Amino acid sequence: MSDHSINPDLYPAALDAKLENFKSTLDGLNFPPVQVFESAPSGFRMRAEFRIWHEDGTAYYAMNRAGEKRPYIISEFPIAGELIGQLMAPLLASINASVILSRKLFSLEFLTTLSGEALITLIYHRPVDEEWELAAKALETEHSIMVIGRSRKQKTVLTRDYVTETLSVDEVQYQYQQIESGFTQPNARVNEKMLSWASGCCKAVAEVKSGDLVELYCGNGNFTAVLAQHFRSVLATEISKISVRSAQTNFALNDVDNVTVVRMSSEEFTQALNKERPFRRLKEIDLDSYDFSTIFVDPPRAGLDEGTLKLAQRFDNILYISCNPETLRANLDSLTETHEIVRTAIFDQFPWTHHLESGVLLRRRTV
Repeated sequence: MSDHSINPDLYPAALDAKLENFKSTLDGLNFPPVQVFESAPSGFRMRAEFRIWHEDGTAYYAMNRAGEKRPYIISEFPIAGELIGQLMAPLLASINASVILSRKLFSLEFLTTLSGEALITLIYHRPVDEEWELAAKALETEHSIMVIGRSRKQKTVLTRDYVTETLSVDEVQYQYQQIESGFTQPNARVNEKMLSWASGCCKAVAEVKSGDLVELYCGNGNFTAVLAQHFRSVLATEISKISVRSAQTNFALNDVDNVTVVRMSSEEFTQALNKERPFRRLKEIDLDSYDFSTIFVDPPRAGLDEGTLKLAQRFDNILYISCNPETLRANLDSLTETHEIVRTAIFDQFPWTHHLESGVLLRRRTV
């Protein structure tokens, strides 16, 4: 990453270009003015992964460029959050001072929080043993961090394998357990803005009819914990066991007691709601007892499949968070046959890249 690429003076123009590309992607659809939620131009990334490159007996942070086998050495990483920036140099110095910690170290991952916690994963091309554990515990103490050691079919957790983040949304504090191997939004400040925007959408929906919410792809409950306040009850689905457990932990941390999480895919949930087949995972849940007014989806880059699109069109309100404007547009071509777009927003989770998060609220057409 060059100095030019993170020149703060260039950030407004870069964001404007993303906005214009987004509006161009939605060209031909009727949509209201797009709300724009910017990022800090530097110091925004709460997690990072580096290759470790060994040269002349010294380990360096490194990255690979597309198409190049040899990595390039990273001396600074200005998009990293404050805590990562503070830790990078002294942590590497400590690793280089220890043959036990540096030998066959292949990569290093940071997971940090706004609340000041740092979890470091050291990944090796060799087993980690008791001698490594002693050295890694000293590393934890020296830098006030938590350390995990990984190698082939091995994971050694010294303290714990998660951090606890605190996010502020509309002046309310939310706590989140973020697991080392689970997905978390990398830009915490923009995540707060996403949560606030989505909460505002659901508040507006609830003022017309509160009803119940169904959420697909709930992950660790990042959105669910905030949105649940606007509905009588929430039924959320998630396919990952790790994420389901983390979501349940996060609901407990935030005293959210009106959410039920089911481990199933969006396709399976569609089949269940259509009564096409029974699922043992739903045996304790009476789907007919819900009065769903709204569906919330935050799908992967591929967007919604055909069955889930048809499912979404059955709800009065559709709240859609997208990480891919192209598949969002394709999905909107179907969704706008039955619904109208009433709110749109973009969230610059990934400054200095082409990636863009966006949000759309749709309401069923009345005529």
